[in-house]
Amino acid sequence: MTQHPGKPAGLVDPRAFDLFEFARSGRQAAGTVRVSQLPRMLNEVPQEAPDRDTAFTWQAEGATQPELQDDGTEGPQPYLRLAIHGAAWLECQRCLSPYEQAFNVDATYRIVNTEEEAEEFPLDEDEVDVIVGSRQFDLVDLIEEELLLSLPLVPKHDACPEVHESLSSGASGLEGEETVKGEAEEGEEPKRPNPFAALEGLKSGESGDKKH
Repeated sequence: MTQHPGKPAGLVDPRAFDLFEFARSGRQAAGTVRVSQLPRMLNEVPQEAPDRDTAFTWQAEGATQPELQDDGTEGPQPYLRLAIHGAAWLECQRCLSPYEQAFNVDATYRIVNTEEEAEEFPLDEDEVDVIVGSRQFDLVDLIEEELLLSLPLVPKHDACPEVHESLSSGASGLEGEETVKGEAEEGEEPKRPNPFAALEGLKSGESGDKKH
């Protein structure tokens, strides 16, 4: 993959920037976004949380990979790497009290021009996602989308201080706690493969892959 290490992004508006140029020139950018800037994510934070406006740091890097085009010629295929780190308060489904959930997102995206191109991309490709690029790309919206996808299926403490009475049965409430715990474990989302491993493969892989 063609990269330009250390090349800064300059003045980049994360709400509206040229994603194609960002990738083609191998630029980098970093910043901070708060939960208050992410309305859908804010809806997941309980009102009684100690802090409803926590911050996430993000880092983005553009790159290109030579690939075979539909017309038989080789051309640069743009890619985007995005990392997001931070935490937000969620409501534990076992004790119904707020707890702090860590988020660590590492994602790689193949940038295409149209929705039609995105739909043609193989659905079984787990290591690289597809996004439709634009000259006015909203990176904050992509960050929010990744955070929502990273929400736990059953938000819960590792160890609750106590189980809410509505979830307990019997005098001690232990039976109810075990039942909820079992349901949570069964419903946990499987670990997502590290997308950055795909980048290493792209760097060393063949350049003759046909573009979809």
